[in-house]
Amino acid sequence: MHKVVVGALVREGRVLLVHRSPNKRAYPDVWDLPGGLIEAGESELGALTRELHEELGVHIATGSASHLCRVAAGPAEEPALLSAWLVRDWQGTPANVAPEEHDDIGWFGLQELPPPAHAVVRTALVEAMRSHRA
Repeated sequence: MHKVVVGALVREGRVLLVHRSPNKRAYPDVWDLPGGLIEAGESELGALTRELHEELGVHIATGSASHLCRVAAGPAEEPALLSAWLVRDWQGTPANVAPEEHDDIGWFGLQELPPPAHAVVRTALVEAMRSHRA
């Protein structure tokens, strides 16, 4: 089973989402949290740090990250274990530095979140943002 980590960069009540390229095999043409596969020997936070740097050009403050949820995702013949994290602090300005992965990025408030790729992740994110005033 593949292990995947995604991160919600949150600031001033808004979350950064990436729009997955239409030619992606998994979840094409949807807004989602940035992230990717956990490599052998990597911790979830290590993979999250690497992925968010590769995709957005930011360096997250791992001490500001809190775990949101884990969920089995993907097709039954090729399932993945998805782990989602909330990140409140980072260095750098998020930019789309992986255009082969996603064709756009954007900040969204709770009232304007697009349909989720993973409903469980969205629910956990919304609850965390409301309760922590992230």
